[in-house]
Amino acid sequence: MKISLSWLQDYVTIDMPVDRLAHLLTMVGLEVESIEERYAYLDTVVVGRISEVAAHPNADKLKVCQVEAGSNTYQVVCGAPNAAVGMLAPLALGGTLLPEGTVVTKNVLRGQISEGMLCSQSELHLGPDGAGLMVLSADLVPGEPLNKALGLSDTLMEIGLTPNRSDCLSMLGIAREVAGFQDGGLRRAVVQLPATDGKIAEMTSVTIEAPAHCPRYAARLLDSITIGPSPFWLKDRLKAVGLRSINNIVDITNFVMLETGQPLHAFDFDQLAEQRIVVRTAGDGERFTTLDGKERVLDRQMLMICDGRKPVAVGGVMGGMNSEIGAGTTRVLLESAYFNPASIRRTAKKLGIKTDASHRFERGVDPEGTLYALNRAAQLMAELGNGQLLDGVIDAAHEIPQAPIVHMSVAAANRLLGTCIEREEMARLLAAIEFEVMSQDQDTLTVAVPSFRVDVSRPEDLMEEVARRAGYDQIPVTFPAVPPAARPAPKLWTQRQQVRDLMAGRGFAEIITYSFVHADSCRHLRFTEDDARCRQVAVINPLTEDQAVMRTSLIPGLLDTMKRNLSRQSRNLKLFETGRIFIGQGSEVQPEEIEMVSGLWTGDRSEVEWHTKPEPCDFYDLKGAAEALLDGLHVSPVQFTALADEHCTFTKPGASARILINDEFLGVIGEVHPLVLDAYELRQKAFVFDLDLTRLTAHIPETFQSRPLPKYPDVARDATLIVDQDMEAAVLLAYVREMREPLVEEVRLFDVFVGHPIPEGRKSVSLRIVYRSPETTLSDTDVNELHKRISDRLVVAFKAGLPT
Repeated sequence: MKISLSWLQDYVTIDMPVDRLAHLLTMVGLEVESIEERYAYLDTVVVGRISEVAAHPNADKLKVCQVEAGSNTYQVVCGAPNAAVGMLAPLALGGTLLPEGTVVTKNVLRGQISEGMLCSQSELHLGPDGAGLMVLSADLVPGEPLNKALGLSDTLMEIGLTPNRSDCLSMLGIAREVAGFQDGGLRRAVVQLPATDGKIAEMTSVTIEAPAHCPRYAARLLDSITIGPSPFWLKDRLKAVGLRSINNIVDITNFVMLETGQPLHAFDFDQLAEQRIVVRTAGDGERFTTLDGKERVLDRQMLMICDGRKPVAVGGVMGGMNSEIGAGTTRVLLESAYFNPASIRRTAKKLGIKTDASHRFERGVDPEGTLYALNRAAQLMAELGNGQLLDGVIDAAHEIPQAPIVHMSVAAANRLLGTCIEREEMARLLAAIEFEVMSQDQDTLTVAVPSFRVDVSRPEDLMEEVARRAGYDQIPVTFPAVPPAARPAPKLWTQRQQVRDLMAGRGFAEIITYSFVHADSCRHLRFTEDDARCRQVAVINPLTEDQAVMRTSLIPGLLDTMKRNLSRQSRNLKLFETGRIFIGQGSEVQPEEIEMVSGLWTGDRSEVEWHTKPEPCDFYDLKGAAEALLDGLHVSPVQFTALADEHCTFTKPGASARILINDEFLGVIGEVHPLVLDAYELRQKAFVFDLDLTRLTAHIPETFQSRPLPKYPDVARDATLIVDQDMEAAVLLAYVREMREPLVEEVRLFDVFVGHPIPEGRKSVSLRIVYRSPETTLSDTDVNELHKRISDRLVVAFKAGLPT
């Protein structure tokens, strides 16, 4: 909302500096976003005295003038017919930017130097178009800046309004807020309507057929109107706030809208069929051409202003070309109405029209301000259009919204605001902005809300008004007397954060995908019908077909993200996601929600460097990342065992494993099945893991004991066994751990070999066992004896052979 302070002072006295006013407005919630001096361009336009006028030697219609400005004399080439010796006129010096965008420069015109420009009042936007230079008073001082000499001063402010403050979309609304800062009160223009003989009731009528959309519609009629240009003061007011002048009648409707906040519309009365108004909703598919020349397709929810046969305006949004004010208009029907804000908002949005009128109507205008704005505009039209105002007003009204009466507790207001404002002071603050305090007892104020404050209906709204008027910056800073007790975060949330940190630390990028997926996701992942993950929960109103059901796995999101990145030539990916999956339990029961963490690795093991060659990642790279995740969560013991081929759904048989913790199955890891890759149109190998974080949380210790750095060195021994080819190394590792030998610190697999000289159907498995004592340095004899005992037990338990 742009305001002119000189215009604003028509309604309120401003006795404070501009920066102080801007601060006060901002502190009451009307944020001043910018301030500019309207006549700043006149700083380099000075009063000039023409001391000599000579004919231009090379142009009949031009004159060469010598112009005095202070101690300097300038030569100016001028074409104005009224330029004369001794005359005072505005002189724009070199570098001046005129309102129309022209920059005054020193140049040569037909062989004569011109050091500036003598100006007319229209060129300076200081008056209407005229023939010749602007004639200044003879008592002005040559050389003085023109804005100072003429006392021209106007400041423009741009105020950012929140949607609830529709009452401030007008000069009177802003003036009301300013009046609350100081004594003097608000001044409204006095409306005095001329007495006439004709009666409007004999000429026209208004019928409201859609009262829910239009509770009130008022009209006045003017005859013998002369359409013409607006006077300078009216053009100037509109120009100051960014509106262009059209003609006197249209300009008056815009002026009164900006003054009061009530949009108006003027119809050419002679263009109205049957010369009456019918307010109704449109028919589905009905067509109407608005003032911007566009044909609009309407529906039955849109409010239309019609004459006896056809629509003539989209109610509260825009008028029609079939009834617009033109040069030949002599009779004007003036409309002032209260429309349902929701109806106007819906219509404007559907039609894609944004006007100053719809902007105000959709936020809510003053239902009691309809007649004042109507009469104010009618008075101006009668004066500036030399018209005759017919006696009477048509005011068709149904259920007009009534301003509420609100009871506010003083103690509750102070408690909520953190203030200690007395009851009498609260009453004074509210009265300053025209809230009527009807009564007050020891703790309660009974307040009648003014009709223009459509945003106030509850005690909390009144408390906000008290805070605004007291000044937000005046509310003291207070701290709670008792610090709030911190509530511990849920364990699952804490573990989820740990997982995110650990995966990010391993170089994985977190993704967050929609919980909605395509209904074919289960088929793409090859889930069997008896798999619980096939019990999908359908979305009642899905946004798209690709989001028709709730996800039962995080894997589709990872594969979709992989596909999207590969299409953008990003082929080396390490991704993970934590989130819930939803397993259906029947239509009458809420789905089971399970927290999961899933990861994906595809492409090269690491980015190519000058000293390395690209190597594709494999199953063991992702297995190492999963082991690091579980180790970081201090989960043990962890086992990776082969996943039977019949249980491989989205993973490839022979390249898949189960993840067990304390013998409980918690997830799978493996290479993505080729058929799954085909379903997602992927042509690059990928490896995934899928872990049940909900059940994993039960295995994560609340606390764990740190181990001191060892004092004594470790001793490593290798044990190589020849076992059946289908023997899992994880079984051998688990067997050694279950011996619980106190000197065995670690056991791990470091080699597997198949081929000559190992017999067919067998393989060589090499384990590295690390021994250490916390109390002494182990001797080779002690280690060798213990290592032989462990090796012998492995040979016997698994019918293993030893290499020769």
